[in-house]
Amino acid sequence: MDPEAFNASVARHLKDGTPFLFVVDFDCRRLHVHALETAAREGFLYDIKGNTNAEGPPVDKPSSLSIIPVDEALYAGRFRNVQSHLRAGDTYLLNLTFPSELRTALSLADIFHLARAPYKLLFRDVFTVFSPECFIRIHGDHVYTYPMKGTIDARVPDARAVLLDDRKEQWEHNTIVDLMRNDLSMIARDVAVTRYRYVERIRTTRNEILQTSSEIRGTLPTGWRDRFGHDLLRLLPAGSISGAPKQRTVEIIRKNEIAPRGYYTGVFGIFDGRDLDSAVSIRFVESVGGRLYYKSGGGITADSVLADEYRELVQKIYIPVGQGD
Repeated sequence: MDPEAFNASVARHLKDGTPFLFVVDFDCRRLHVHALETAAREGFLYDIKGNTNAEGPPVDKPSSLSIIPVDEALYAGRFRNVQSHLRAGDTYLLNLTFPSELRTALSLADIFHLARAPYKLLFRDVFTVFSPECFIRIHGDHVYTYPMKGTIDARVPDARAVLLDDRKEQWEHNTIVDLMRNDLSMIARDVAVTRYRYVERIRTTRNEILQTSSEIRGTLPTGWRDRFGHDLLRLLPAGSISGAPKQRTVEIIRKNEIAPRGYYTGVFGIFDGRDLDSAVSIRFVESVGGRLYYKSGGGITADSVLADEYRELVQKIYIPVGQGD
């Protein structure tokens, strides 16, 4: 579907009040819009805060998994390339990601049903995503976005204070909040940060982690439904998984990551007939050549430490389980 067809389909559903699912890849080249009642026939199962077409029995397979992370030497080389661009001023924050092989008895469908997350999507035997990160939410004529930056192992002594006091994490979060506030101003007015750096806890198959997010709100103009498909694409890729300045940073990402991102770090969401809610496609597993790969990464700055960033990439490889994740 091309951008014009995407916008027309989105506008028609919004005007008619017809619930629909939309999925967009990182490069905005693979665009999907499906009425919720036909999404399953098109290969998409979703669960967005309990609104789902994927009711099924609980998974009874072992949920253990082993990880073969991207080679640390390979990561180090690309990390140093990125830092050379940071020192040159080409970018001042870049999200660097890699695939790591995942070995488990679970299928993509098993992972989809097992994971506990507010935003989940399964596309046939291609990928599944169980994201904690809202992209944009629309209620009435108000639009909200929730950039997420900053993660720490909850077992670290006084982890919450360590995370909030970390100057690198503060700077990274500030940068993304500023970028997303500016992005939202392209499609809305009266844009303001309404909650700043609040901490959430997530339980995983290995341990618990803490993460920080912020809330930004704006007011959409009259007639926004007619052009929302185009406006959505204008906001992409999401600042939290690309960096700043966005255009140059994405160019550097494409030169240094070892494979195209595809649907990873794109967005997906639903319109339920009244409100729209969507997520950034992180916590992402895809099938390639019969093997499963988990894509993860983190924000790199000029002050980033190689060992810390590689550790964060590995730490983010998890399936969230249990209540409240």
